[in-house]
Amino acid sequence: MMKNYLKRKLMIVAFLLPISFLMAQNVGVSGTVTDASNGEPLPGVTVLVKGTTNGTITGINGEYELSVPSGSTLVFSSIGYSSQEIAAADAGDVAMRTDVTNLDEVVVTGLATSVKRSNLANSVASISSENLAGITNQSTLDGSLSGKFLGADIRANSGAPGGGISMRLRGVTSIFGDQQPLFIVDGVYVDNSTTSLGNNIVSEAAGGGNPSTNQDDATNRIADIDPEDIESVEILKGASAAAIYGSRAAGGVVIITTKRGKSGKSQTSFSQTIGFRSPTQLLGLRDWDEAEVSAAGGASAVTVFNNGGFRDYEAEIFDHVRVSRTSRLSVSGGDQKTDFFFGLTVKDEPGLVKNTGYAKESVRLNVGHKFNDWIDIYVTNNYINSQTDKGFFNNGNQNRTVGYALAFTYPWQDLSPVNGVYPAAPAGSNVLETVDVTTNREAVNRYIGGITTNVKLLTQDDNQLKLVLQGGVDQYTLRTTSIFPGTISYFRPTTSLGGAAISGSTVNTNYNFTASLVHSYFLDNGLSLTTQAGYFLQSFDKNTVITTATGLNGSQTNLGQSANVGVQQIITPQEDQGFFVQEEVNFQDKLIGTVGVRGDKSTNNGDADKLYYYPKASLAINLHEFDFWGVEVINNFKPRVAYGEAGRFSQFNQRFTLMNPQFIGGNSGLAPGNLLGASDVEPERQSELEIGADIGLLDNKIGLTVNYYNKKISDVLLQAQNEPSSGFTSRVVNGAELENKGIEAAINATVIQNDVITWNSTLRWWKNKSKVTKLDVPAFTTGGFAASLGTYLIKEGESATQIVGTYIAADCDNCDPDGDGFAVYGNAEPDFQLSWFNSISYGNFDLNFLWHWKNGGDAINLTTLLYDLAGTTWDYDDTGLDPSGTLSNGDYRASQAFANPAPLIEDAGYIRLREIGLFYTLPSDLIPQLSQVKVGMSGRNLINIFDYNSYDPEASNFGNNVLANTVEVTPYAASKFINFHLDIKF
Repeated sequence: MMKNYLKRKLMIVAFLLPISFLMAQNVGVSGTVTDASNGEPLPGVTVLVKGTTNGTITGINGEYELSVPSGSTLVFSSIGYSSQEIAAADAGDVAMRTDVTNLDEVVVTGLATSVKRSNLANSVASISSENLAGITNQSTLDGSLSGKFLGADIRANSGAPGGGISMRLRGVTSIFGDQQPLFIVDGVYVDNSTTSLGNNIVSEAAGGGNPSTNQDDATNRIADIDPEDIESVEILKGASAAAIYGSRAAGGVVIITTKRGKSGKSQTSFSQTIGFRSPTQLLGLRDWDEAEVSAAGGASAVTVFNNGGFRDYEAEIFDHVRVSRTSRLSVSGGDQKTDFFFGLTVKDEPGLVKNTGYAKESVRLNVGHKFNDWIDIYVTNNYINSQTDKGFFNNGNQNRTVGYALAFTYPWQDLSPVNGVYPAAPAGSNVLETVDVTTNREAVNRYIGGITTNVKLLTQDDNQLKLVLQGGVDQYTLRTTSIFPGTISYFRPTTSLGGAAISGSTVNTNYNFTASLVHSYFLDNGLSLTTQAGYFLQSFDKNTVITTATGLNGSQTNLGQSANVGVQQIITPQEDQGFFVQEEVNFQDKLIGTVGVRGDKSTNNGDADKLYYYPKASLAINLHEFDFWGVEVINNFKPRVAYGEAGRFSQFNQRFTLMNPQFIGGNSGLAPGNLLGASDVEPERQSELEIGADIGLLDNKIGLTVNYYNKKISDVLLQAQNEPSSGFTSRVVNGAELENKGIEAAINATVIQNDVITWNSTLRWWKNKSKVTKLDVPAFTTGGFAASLGTYLIKEGESATQIVGTYIAADCDNCDPDGDGFAVYGNAEPDFQLSWFNSISYGNFDLNFLWHWKNGGDAINLTTLLYDLAGTTWDYDDTGLDPSGTLSNGDYRASQAFANPAPLIEDAGYIRLREIGLFYTLPSDLIPQLSQVKVGMSGRNLINIFDYNSYDPEASNFGNNVLANTVEVTPYAASKFINFHLDIKF
C-alpha cells in the first residue's frame, strides 16, 4: 500500500513540476501603445518577443496582452514609427515616436520575402495610405502618385475625367515598346493597357502625319483601382531592385498592398466627400478691335461686335463648377485566427463639359485565416464597375473634335439650335452640337482576386522552411461606345459618312501562379541566411472587337440599322513561365547581401522555349552597427550598391508577319503586310548599377537618401528598312542601345515634435539624362506629326528625348551643324524635378500639403498653332516673339507655320500645389457614441504657376505613349478641385 502511495505521489510531482516550471518562467504583459505626439492609441502595432515569432498585434484602442518568458525583451514596431525594445518586466504602456526615415518599414525584396528598410540595399520608394489618399480625395489611383516619389516622370494625358497618364521611371527605356511599369496588386499582375475607342473614322486623326490610332484619350486601366483600398505602394524604379520580376520589369514595378483587417474590436468607418471642380485656367478670347473683326467676319460680324454680342464658346463649354460626390464605407476587424476587411466606394464626378464625367462603384473583401500554427490563407476580392464619358477632344483633321473646331469658331457666330436643329458651323463642326449629341464612353466591369497560402514545413529555433503559394486573376470586360448621329451637321451632306456608331468590346483575362520555397537559417554568431526558390506561370489574353457602322438610318444608332458595317478584331495572347532563385545573407544587421537570378521564357519571344536570365546582386553596410562607429550625431549610416538586369518582351505582332484581308480573284483571301516579322526576335534587355547611401541624424530625426544610377538598355526593338525586292518595306530588328544616368536625393526631417505640435517635412529632388548610345539603322524621327511641326529625333550619340524640326535657311546661324536638315529646338526631359511634402499636427488640427516643381522639359504646343491659323488666339495681338519686333505674336507664329516650329516648342515646366488638406478631429467626449469624427477641407491643383501657353503643360495627344507624351493638340481643359470631408469611425 505504502509503495503504491509513494509511486502515485511521485507521478503527481513529476507531472506538476514542468507545469510549475512553465508557470514560473512565463509572465503576463499588457498595456496600451499610443502616439507620443498626441496620445492617440495606435492599432496594428506588432509586439514580438525578441528573437522569436511569438507575439501579438495591438487592437483598435492600442491595447495588447500576451504571455512571455520571464527575462525576455519585447520589440514594438509599426510603419512610420521608431521601433522600441523594452524588457518584459518594464513593459506596459508604450509611447511611440514617428520615424521620418521609415527604417523599420518592411519592404519587398523578392517574390516571397521582405526586409526592413534599414537593411535594404536598393532605393525602393514607399507611399502610405495616408499620403496616397488621406490628404485629399483622389479621382483615380494613377493621378494620386505625382510628386510623391523619386525618379518618376508622370504626366496626365488631359483634364478629362476618369484618369489617363503616362508614367516613366528613371528615363527612357524603349522607343516603340510600352515604358509603363508593371503593376501588381496583392500578388495579382494587373492589366494597365489602354484600348482605342475606334473614333479615328470620324476624327481622321491618324491621317495627319502620325498613323497612331491612340489619339482619343483612352483611360489606363490602373485607374480602376480604388485608392481608398490601398494600404501601401512600393515602387521598384529600376532593374537593380526589380530584376526578380524579369522580362516584365524594364519599366519598373509598382507593388500595391491593399488594406487588411487587424485583430481586436471591429471598426466601422464612413466618409463623405463633396467636391467642387472648376477649370485650372481658360485661354480666353482674342482682344479684337473693329478692324480685325471686319477683316475676319465682314459687316455682320462688326454689327455683333458693336452690339456687345460676342460669345465666349470656350467659357460656355468649360467654365463651370461641377459638384462631385464620393461615399466610402469600410468595416474591418478580426481575432487571433481570422481577420477581414470590407470596403465600398461610390463615386460620381461630373466633368467640366456637359455630358462628360466619371462614375465608379468599387467593392473589396479581404479575408485572412490562420488554420493552425503551420498553415494560413489570405484571399483578396475586388469588383469594380465604372463608366467614363470623356467627350470628343484632341486631334481631328476634319475639325470635328470639340477642341479642334473651337479654334476655328468665331465669337460673332451664333451656334445655338433653332427649333432643336443646330446650324452648321463654318469651322467644320458646331462645338455646341458636338457636346450635346455625341457619345464617347467607356464602361468597365472588372474583378481582381488573389489568394496566398503560407505552409510552414519546418519550424525550429534556428531553421525554418515554408511553402508560399500565390495565385491571382484579373478579368474585365470593357465596353466602348461612340455615337455620332447622322443628324449632326457635318454628316448631313449625302457625300458624308451619314453618321457613325462605334461599339467596342474588350475581354481581358490575366492569371498568374507562383510557388516558392523559403528557407531561413540562423547561426549563433548572428549570421542569417534566407533562401527562396520558385516557379511562376503567367497567362495574358486580350481580345478586342471594334464594330463600326456608318450611314445610320435617321436617328437610329443601332449598328444593325446602318448602311455599312465593318469589324476589326485584335487578339493578343501571351504566356510566360520560368523560375527564380535568391539568397539573402545578413550578418548581425551589419552586412546585408543579396544575389539572385530569374529565368523567363515567353510565347512572345522568337524562340518561345528559350530562357532569358536576369541576375541581381546587392550589398548594404550598416556602418553604425559596428563597434568602431563613434559619431554620435550620425546614428545611421548605410552605404549600398546594387546591380540588376531586367527585360521587356517583344510585342505580340513582332514575332510574326501579319496578314491583311483582301479580295483575290473575287475570293476572300489574305496577303502579307508590309512589316516582316522576326522569328528570332529577342526581348529588350536592361542593366542597372545603383550606388547610394542612407543617413540618419540626431536619433533619426533627420534622414538623408542619395542615389546615383546608370541604366543601360540593349536590344532595343526597331523597324529597319527592308529590300524592296522582298515584298516587305520594313522588318523588326533588335537594333539600338540606350543609356540613362540620374541622381536622386531626399531629406526627411522631424522639424518639431513635442506635446503640442508635430511637423514632419520631406524634400525630394531628382533628374535624369537619356542618350542613344548605339543605332543600327539610320537616324529617324518619331512621336510628332511632321518635322515642320516639331518631332523627336532618334540619333546615335544624342538624347532620346530631343525635339527637332525643320528651319528657315535664311534664319539659320549654324543651327544644323550635322547637315541632316534638322535644328534642335528643345528636349522633353525635365532639367530636374523637386517635391516638398509637409505634415503638421497641432492639437486636433492636421495640415498636409505637397508642392511639385518640374523645372524645364519642353512640349510641342499645336493648340496655339491652330488658333493662330484661325486668327483667334488669346494672345494674338500681344508682342514679344518676333525677333524683328514688327509682327504680333499671332502673326509671327503663323508666319513660321510648317517651316520653323521653334515658336511651338515651349517650356513645359511648372510649380504646382498638388495637394493640400486641413482637418480637425472633434474631441472624443463631444460625441462619445463615436470613436472619432473628423471634418476638413482639401484641394488639388489649386495653385499652378507656368508660362506654357495653353491649358496645362501636362497634356498628351498620344495617351500613354511615354516617348511622345509632350505633344498637345486641343485637349480637354485641366481642372482644380476643392473638397469638403466628413469622416466618422464607429
